[in-house]
Amino acid sequence: MRTVTHPRVQIMGILNATPDSFSDGGSFFDLDAAQAQAEQLIAAGADILDIGGESTRPGSDPVPLAEELRRVIPLIRAIRGKSAIPISIDTYKAETARQALASGANIINDISSLRYDQEMVGLVATSGAPIILTHMQGDPKTMQEHPVYADVVREVLEFFQEKIAALRALAVPKEKIIIDPGIGFGKTRQHNLSLLKHLDAFTALGCPLLLAHSRKRFLGGLTGTTDPKERDLPTAVVAALAVEKGVNMVRVHNVAATRQALIVAEAIAAAP
Repeated sequence: MRTVTHPRVQIMGILNATPDSFSDGGSFFDLDAAQAQAEQLIAAGADILDIGGESTRPGSDPVPLAEELRRVIPLIRAIRGKSAIPISIDTYKAETARQALASGANIINDISSLRYDQEMVGLVATSGAPIILTHMQGDPKTMQEHPVYADVVREVLEFFQEKIAALRALAVPKEKIIIDPGIGFGKTRQHNLSLLKHLDAFTALGCPLLLAHSRKRFLGGLTGTTDPKERDLPTAVVAALAVEKGVNMVRVHNVAATRQALIVAEAIAAAP
């Protein structure tokens, strides 16, 4: 039997160039520290780096454009100077995405699903860059105050059906529309669990499926861990369980642990 050294599911390593992200805020705010972390994520087996300059944790405030650019553009250029790894820019601002693509980024990751900046729609349509669409009820400042759904799986599916149809009308191919159900983005613990249980429902949409659950609060509630950095084990467990649900990518902080979990899960799934 061939030894699997890298999973089929792609691993997106999180690199927050912010002082206030919920898990590692401030750890990689310095450019040298961020570059070193990028190298560690690549060495651990990341397929993609997701770089963000604005925290979207519950209760977070927006960051001015100039400051976001100052945080992410030099970092993207520095990474691109050393590596050809695909880079995703985590932003809802069209100008940040535009400059990031010009500096070497490859993918746009917009938590607003093109709702916050109308120029982002045109950029996606003309740039040819893949776009990650995230479902979020409310906004980062208020999304966890009182999220309510009649049927969370159905409502998130309908949201993506509308978004995909709008992008297809602009000739954006389905393979370049990546959908993220938005675990923890305007969701209670039960909403998150329902979405995870029914992830396979989203594969019917015909787009790549991204799971971004790493170190999130609901995992702490389930396991009794208050420090987000103690949630890498449950994060890896969820990633492994998602393999048979048809997930294509996972966005995580601990790439090495997730890679091992995915390798084992995929070997079990492939066994006769």
